[in-house]
Amino acid sequence: MADVTRRFFLRHLRGAPTSWVRHHVQGRIRHEGIGQSFWYRPLTAVLSEVPIDDRELPLLFHARTSDFADVTVQATVTYRISAPATAAERLDFSVDPGNGRWRGQPLDQVATLLAELAQQPALDLLARLALTEALTAGIAPVREAVTAALGGDPRLADTGVSVVSARVVAIRPEPDLERALQTPTREAVQEQADRATYSRRARAVEQERAIAENELQNKIELARREQQLVEQHGANSRRKAELDASAALVVAQATEERAQVAAAGAAERARIAAAAEAEADTLRSAARAEGVRSVGLAEAEAEASRLAAYRDLPPAVLQALALKELAGQLPEIGQLTVTPDVVTNLLGRLSR
Repeated sequence: MADVTRRFFLRHLRGAPTSWVRHHVQGRIRHEGIGQSFWYRPLTAVLSEVPIDDRELPLLFHARTSDFADVTVQATVTYRISAPATAAERLDFSVDPGNGRWRGQPLDQVATLLAELAQQPALDLLARLALTEALTAGIAPVREAVTAALGGDPRLADTGVSVVSARVVAIRPEPDLERALQTPTREAVQEQADRATYSRRARAVEQERAIAENELQNKIELARREQQLVEQHGANSRRKAELDASAALVVAQATEERAQVAAAGAAERARIAAAAEAEADTLRSAARAEGVRSVGLAEAEAEASRLAAYRDLPPAVLQALALKELAGQLPEIGQLTVTPDVVTNLLGRLSR
């Protein structure tokens, strides 16, 4: 939209690079073209502004297939006004000289024309197609039909409108029908998923079986090696027992030999000790006998000497010595009472 500036009783219009502007004064063209900028009097000026840029027109309409199924077609038409002078003459693109705004809705007219021209070939084509065919292969034929219809329509050429492109985005049935149509595909996909799951499970079971067999083979191998180990351990134990028995036998023989040697030594030592003891006893006996004989001889000589000394003594002296000897043998006497009987007996003994 052009930019209009007010200065006193005059107006200044500055156009855009994508807008075509025409300025009439009393039926004569004063300014015309793209990117115009000029002063004008609003009381005498007649202005028209036509956009020449590409514009997108989204379309959404309903159609019916040959099997009486309702579908929704979503399309987009790109157009531009290639002949702005022709469009300004055929449609009301006039703007208010005071504020530069359109007095009407010319682009709505263009959109209505394009929608009607695009819907008619699409409806005719879908009416000849079944629902399944329309959904699977109907987008390209519909797009081609819409493009051909819009490109060859004389009304668009007379209006100065050119169609740049036409695109059919989607053809959709009603939601319930779409879900019903998706059911076989969904079931097929689910079946494939189930087959994949079953195959994966079968492979897992096969792998588990292989793992179990491998584990069983490992257990068998371990058992065999354990048996070999037990057998080897038994052989080692037997060999160790034999070696221990041989060593024990050798030790017993050595011990017995040492015992025999010790016994022989002990016997020899006992014999030597006994011989020495016997010889010592003999020597001691001989010494004791010699001592006894010597003592006897000494006592005999002493007794002989004493008797020889007593032999030459008078009898009175001998009696006195006898009394002395007797007194040494008697117990201690505290008091002595001498009676005639005692004296008589004593004298009798002395006389005897």
